[in-house]
Amino acid sequence: MDELELEFELDARLANDCIVLGDFPLSRLLLMNDSQYPWFILVPRRAGSTEIYHLSEADRTQLMAESADLAETIADSFRAKKMNIANLGNIVPQLHIHHIARTENDPAWPGPVWDKLPAVPYTPERIEEIRLKINSMLNGELKLLSR
Repeated sequence: MDELELEFELDARLANDCIVLGDFPLSRLLLMNDSQYPWFILVPRRAGSTEIYHLSEADRTQLMAESADLAETIADSFRAKKMNIANLGNIVPQLHIHHIARTENDPAWPGPVWDKLPAVPYTPERIEEIRLKINSMLNGELKLLSR
């Protein structure tokens, strides 16, 4: 583990709004606690990173691989019509990338999901189903973290 990973701490807003599912080699995988959308977030475990260009070249490559694998898995698992992938950071400056599986019958389609409707939290049973489904489809690439 390098120093930047040792100093990594998840932003309080992400910790409050999301469920930690596990870790890829570089990134922590979060599930936004809003059952209206399959909405996942990758957070590279690198302290102080607010932009992709803050990462080393090797970390950029790893992040892109993790993002692509996650997007494909989510699209297949949730039958997405379109994957919305975004790195905004206007409110939460910590580098994080949203991966949202969109369908024509989701409550915000075709507009953005942000602040469209109040969040509807997942049940513990549904969280566990998603955790196991995602992990099995990623063929063990994701190290599950204890709840």
